[in-house]
Amino acid sequence: MSSEARDWVWEHSSSRGTARLVLLSIADRVADEQCVSWASLSSLAKRTRASLSTVREAIDRLVEAGELEQLDDLTGPQRSTVYRLPLAAEAVAATAENDEDGDPASQEAPESAPTLRISALRPYGIRPREVPISPAGVRKPAVAETGRSRRKPVPRRTGNRHSDVPETGTQSRSEPDGNRRYSSSAGAAVLSAAEWQLDPATHTWAHQQGHLDRLGEQGLRAADAKWRAHRAGHAPRPAGAWAADWRSWVAREHAPTRPNLYAVPGKNTAAPGGMTRTEAHTAALLAALDEPTGTEG
Repeated sequence: MSSEARDWVWEHSSSRGTARLVLLSIADRVADEQCVSWASLSSLAKRTRASLSTVREAIDRLVEAGELEQLDDLTGPQRSTVYRLPLAAEAVAATAENDEDGDPASQEAPESAPTLRISALRPYGIRPREVPISPAGVRKPAVAETGRSRRKPVPRRTGNRHSDVPETGTQSRSEPDGNRRYSSSAGAAVLSAAEWQLDPATHTWAHQQGHLDRLGEQGLRAADAKWRAHRAGHAPRPAGAWAADWRSWVAREHAPTRPNLYAVPGKNTAAPGGMTRTEAHTAALLAALDEPTGTEG
């Protein structure tokens, strides 16, 4: 039957260009005298050497001209789209009736394509589409055995977007591993001084600023222990706030052989080596407020 459908396209179709090639490709897969066929957009684009958008436009023109129908209630092999050539089906039906009567002049062409028999299409892999239950629990009507189907435009691809992916991405790798479980995307997670862990960035700062050489490993550990003891009663803070407070404390801590502390009232106010201007101002402010320095007692 595909040969009769192709002959109709060659002899009677008014389509041109890519639309004519698309119609011929669809007619090439016609299963029986009902002129029903199946094809996917990708296969039509491959056979006609045209883009998907060009194939869509060609199908739209063929549907508007009445030379093609898209049967949305049916699905073909591999969930492909099912089409029907209604004018070709009318011509095939008229030819069959004329052959049976034996007098072509006494028969007129039917006004519409014959009733569609879906059961006859099952051997070709064409069957009713499974209709999912809608959110309201209402099912669509069962597939009718007759009538033309209004073709629905094929939706264009809009890209692969994920609305649930945050704009800020994942946590920064520079954040300490020990403090990571207390962090949050909003920056509001807090922890106590005892829970805060000395991160690699802060330890590197102590080495680069000369505080590790000035205090030594034991002196640095002693300064850390005193800091935690004096901060034990403080309210929880974000990890970044504790890191800044710890650096200010260590910058003001003195080595066993250097009793003078920076920013103690009445002492030399020159910033020790390695402190930034901001850290120097912070240390002076804490000293003015009688903030514990770690050297009491």
